[in-house]
Amino acid sequence: MTEKSCDIRGSRIKLLDESTINKIAAGEVIERPASVVKELIENSIDAHASEVRVEIGGYGTKSILVVDNGVGMSHTDASLSFKKHATSKINAIEDLDRILTMGFRGEALASIASVARVELVTRQEGEIAGTKVVVDSSGIKNITSAGTAVGTSILVNDLFYSTPARKKYLKSARTELAHIIDVVSRNSLAHSDVSFTLVVDGKVTLRSPSSAKMQDSIVHLYGADVARSLVPLEYESDLLTISGYTSKPELTRSGKDLQVFFINGRSIFSNQISNAVRLGYYTLLPKGRYPAAFLNFIIDPVNVDVNVHPAKREVRLSHEKEIEAMVISAVEDALGRESLVPEIQVKKKDVPVQVLLSGSKEKEEQGLVKTSDKSDGSDTVEEAPYISGESHDISLQDAVIKENKEPYHYPAKDTQKRLKKSERLQMSVTSNEVTELSSSFKPSDVKVYGQYGDLYIISEMDGKLILIDQHAAHERIMYEEVLRMQDMGWQELITPVTLDLSQKEKAIIEDFIPDLENIGFSISEFGPKSYVVTTVPSIFGKLEDTDVIHDIISDLLSTGRVKEDTERYDLLCSTMACRAAIKAGAVCSTKQMEELIRQLMRCGNPYTCPHGRPTMISFTKDELAKLFKRT
Repeated sequence: MTEKSCDIRGSRIKLLDESTINKIAAGEVIERPASVVKELIENSIDAHASEVRVEIGGYGTKSILVVDNGVGMSHTDASLSFKKHATSKINAIEDLDRILTMGFRGEALASIASVARVELVTRQEGEIAGTKVVVDSSGIKNITSAGTAVGTSILVNDLFYSTPARKKYLKSARTELAHIIDVVSRNSLAHSDVSFTLVVDGKVTLRSPSSAKMQDSIVHLYGADVARSLVPLEYESDLLTISGYTSKPELTRSGKDLQVFFINGRSIFSNQISNAVRLGYYTLLPKGRYPAAFLNFIIDPVNVDVNVHPAKREVRLSHEKEIEAMVISAVEDALGRESLVPEIQVKKKDVPVQVLLSGSKEKEEQGLVKTSDKSDGSDTVEEAPYISGESHDISLQDAVIKENKEPYHYPAKDTQKRLKKSERLQMSVTSNEVTELSSSFKPSDVKVYGQYGDLYIISEMDGKLILIDQHAAHERIMYEEVLRMQDMGWQELITPVTLDLSQKEKAIIEDFIPDLENIGFSISEFGPKSYVVTTVPSIFGKLEDTDVIHDIISDLLSTGRVKEDTERYDLLCSTMACRAAIKAGAVCSTKQMEELIRQLMRCGNPYTCPHGRPTMISFTKDELAKLFKRT
């Protein structure tokens, strides 16, 4: 190797400057405004604060102020707190095996200061004056004495001003606010003895007073309806202690947004624990539904590695299989002690809420509401089955959650209702908008042999064995028809549906209300934490529960930023199609299966559902011969 080549290779390695190092580290810890809130709240909890106030300007990039009444810091500690890896939580590597504090890495303040302008004001009890530290990405600007109450306040201005490219990866203002609300909510549940207040642009968005009970915090954060559907869960063994709440099968979501887990007071995300919780329900839940669960685990710190993620969101557990089995058992025991028969509470009202909202004297007198379908211009009138008089607890025999370990089956009449809806939608489309499949798959070529597992249709087309996923197929049908509809039509609800939303859900839905209204929903505020739904798209028929609204919100939460209006509309349409489609577990007659296939053949893309899953799989005779080793 020549001397010149050695020089070239050696020049490729460079030592980064301290500022660049800090910005790279900040990228691991400070991903978004909610990351700042999380780190500062955890410091307040470690400082034994009993009150924490978070004030947000804009959606966090403009300003974040966290004020606590904790023990505060001395002048010396305040000066050192912005140094990289400066921490009061551990002294040696051995301490990592017994961490019980929220923070310990010594990265938070240094990382925040490398991407924002920060002012810290703090005072310990017994000191006459406090300390003020001003710092930005270039380092500490000045340290002075300041008058202040006991505790610490940290003001973070112009987040990501020194790394403007980072802002491009932030989501919408509402989504970023939802993440902040989620951080405050989780800490409120994990530390119910601490009072938390969240103020957004001068308005109190969330307030969770200190309480000895987690359930009180759940009521404040998620509403009475959620709290009413929870059952207490307690479990203790030599390995761990579990306490908290899980929901009756009547309360579910399409996502995991109502699942909050803590280990030794630290909020964590764990698919392992979530899956174990769901397994505890066995067949009490439909496929794709997730129960609410608010669980705190007390585990010997020796068995918990909290140092596997820079932002401390994930942990690694020893005895994973044993812990999973204990979670399943704890959920089964909690549900086994409760009556799982859903109850409907009919409020004492002489007039339906619909009448009060509409002000219609005729509706008040006759108890009728009008259903308008804009797609064909027809109007129908339905009788309002409302009950007046005293409140009642009604046990619905048909709605009993069965515990015989058998999966739920949808009756054939439900299938027929959904097929008629999609058929009507297809017939409303002009013939030149309908796309037929290629000649290899003509509806007249189909032979239907039966149904397997109340989900898969066994058929033959053009000499091929075709297995069709009935839910995915009908989902595709509904999706394409909804997309074609310029005016989806709406129907007025006989009785409005009230939604009690968490602050996080509320932040998301407000951003999408115009889009929801464009497709047929009428949603308006109905109190500080509630919304009332008075109309829904005609595609749903009778809205029997509020799950569809929550499912849409869950989809929006999981998707995050939707850049274009068309993407937003597409997302809403795919969610509605999924909710309106024939379900897995739906019984289909031969005639119904033939009708479903006929409708599928009309689709422009009959091969996948809106989410990309295949609607059908084919086998040729040669492929089957290979499977049976005939060749």
